[in-house]
Amino acid sequence: MSAREQVLGKAHEMLQNSSGPGGEFTGWVKLPANYDKVEFERIKGAAKKIQTDSQVLVVIGIGGSYLGARAVIELLCSHNYNLKRKGTPDVLFVGNTLSTDAVLEVMSLIGERDFSINVISKSGTTTEPAVAFRVFKGLLEAKYGKRAAAKRIYATTDKSRGALKTLADTEGYETFVVPDDIGGRYSVLTAVGLLPIAVAGVDIDKLMSGAAQAMDELAQPGLDNVGWQYAAARHALYEDGKRIEILACYEPGFRFFAEWWKQLYGESEGKDGKGLFPASVEFTADLHSMGQYIQDGHRNLFETVIHFEQPRGKLLIPTDPDNVDGLNFLAGKTLAFVNEQALRGTILAHVEGGVPNVLMTLPCIEAQSVGWFIYFFEYVCGLSGYLLGVNPFDQPGVEAYKKNMFALLGKPGYEDRKAQLEAML
Repeated sequence: MSAREQVLGKAHEMLQNSSGPGGEFTGWVKLPANYDKVEFERIKGAAKKIQTDSQVLVVIGIGGSYLGARAVIELLCSHNYNLKRKGTPDVLFVGNTLSTDAVLEVMSLIGERDFSINVISKSGTTTEPAVAFRVFKGLLEAKYGKRAAAKRIYATTDKSRGALKTLADTEGYETFVVPDDIGGRYSVLTAVGLLPIAVAGVDIDKLMSGAAQAMDELAQPGLDNVGWQYAAARHALYEDGKRIEILACYEPGFRFFAEWWKQLYGESEGKDGKGLFPASVEFTADLHSMGQYIQDGHRNLFETVIHFEQPRGKLLIPTDPDNVDGLNFLAGKTLAFVNEQALRGTILAHVEGGVPNVLMTLPCIEAQSVGWFIYFFEYVCGLSGYLLGVNPFDQPGVEAYKKNMFALLGKPGYEDRKAQLEAML
């Protein structure tokens, strides 16, 4: 057995047995088999109610409390989801920014339409979502009255404690659980992600079925395990001096899946002075912007390329009698064929230019395969963290900016720090 296979086996065992650093946060490993079936049915019931009585669902959350849901909705339903004519409510995301203009725009997008709120926070005190919840709860209560508004607020929070849980119990909001043993960035397949995803009309049974398939496949140790292969490739490239991993896809709807992936890997690996920097590009668009740097810039990066083989529809390129653009050689070919040749040509060019490429191919974009993909990336992330020798389930560096922000805002208890920071500024 090779040395790399041995360390992969140890990392795999720590994940499966919850015996590694941060093991108390590995509830996601067995989640596709062990999820709360009663709550799962309540999620589907709440989604149907929202679809019936609301034209808009406002999802309030930050980081893992919104990225996973948005990733799945845009990939499975469309990155233009809210612009489409459909039988499901628009889904608007707030609480992930402190931008005045962004919050006011969401308010204007709601307008006079009926809406509900899904507020997602373990504690209920995280600044961005807590501020947004104050604003949109006020709008809801002004529109419907306090009692009726409470029936339109769904709180996904701690099962027994915290400011949001206390408020939800007091006001009578329907609640769903953020599990104690699953961190935010691994929580998309819990109520955190599933309620908004179900409201958008995604079949969450198929999503969980795909994740369960991945769980079973990736639980098998050995170098035939595709998760081991990807984790080993990433780690070998890191040891060879690569410091940036670029996730590339040729589908615009993949953009927020990449954003979810960046948080997953950035927060999990980026600590103790270690870790690959996760970046993303949307091809072919970014071949006309970032393509130059990837081809000829500093050779400290590699690419992971995602390819979905079969599009949902078919589009043939027409003939132009004048052939002004010189593209009649493509007439009669499908746009999917052209896109695939762009992918193949780009991989060859980048590899020749000194950028290693990892190609992942899935048959199509549908709930089953996306559920599989979510679990796959989570599993590889856990493996990769253990290969690096870090705890892939904590995020100690996230708190640094908060202390400074609270001090500058004048939060009680931060008076001395406020004076020091203002002197520095």
